[in-house]
Amino acid sequence: MHQVGEGGEINRKPRGRPAGSKNKPKPPIIITRDSANALRTHLMEIADGCDIVESVSTFARRRQRGICIMSGTGTVTNVIIRQPASPGAVVTLHGRFEILSLSGSFLPPPAPAAATGLTIYLAGGQGQVVGGSVVGPLTCSGPVVVMAASFSNAAYERLPLEEDDAAGQMGMPGAGELGSPTGVGQQQQQQQHDLMGEANGGGLFQGMNPNLLNSIQLPSEGYWANGRPSF
Repeated sequence: MHQVGEGGEINRKPRGRPAGSKNKPKPPIIITRDSANALRTHLMEIADGCDIVESVSTFARRRQRGICIMSGTGTVTNVIIRQPASPGAVVTLHGRFEILSLSGSFLPPPAPAAATGLTIYLAGGQGQVVGGSVVGPLTCSGPVVVMAASFSNAAYERLPLEEDDAAGQMGMPGAGELGSPTGVGQQQQQQQHDLMGEANGGGLFQGMNPNLLNSIQLPSEGYWANGRPSF
């Protein structure tokens, strides 16, 4: 728009925002506490002569965090494993073996013992490869480096889901929103119901106190609280 001023001069309206009207910078968002679902990465160095299983299990128990072993490098000696090809067959491997693959999980109490386990594949001095589930001490022959992730929040699920349960969850308000407080509360109630059914019907939680099962549900502060009874 043009305006004609005195003397026939044309005054043009300035374009853009007026001076000083620009958006002011917002203060940065600072996260002062980790989320309950956050994963932490750990590079663990286990000293010569130490038991890998005992070391990681103690770490999980003292820190009250679940541990997921992703890989490991180093040498171990005198390994006791259960080979998958022979159910119930336990083999003791004497000598030094190099770790090719190491994976597993460690959960502190009150998680069931079946939730903790370690699988290893080894290479011998003659080039042979052997592996299975670790059922005894896993002693380091020199430093062993383990890459792991830890977590403080886990949900117990029973699979496969029944059609009635799946249809009911689809119809729940906020059931599809993982961050919705409504959906989280309903999910925890469903998990408590499933845990109670597992305790009454057998399985991993057979014989567990119902109150202990309820304590496994995960508050925002963490999964495992100090002072709870172990299995």
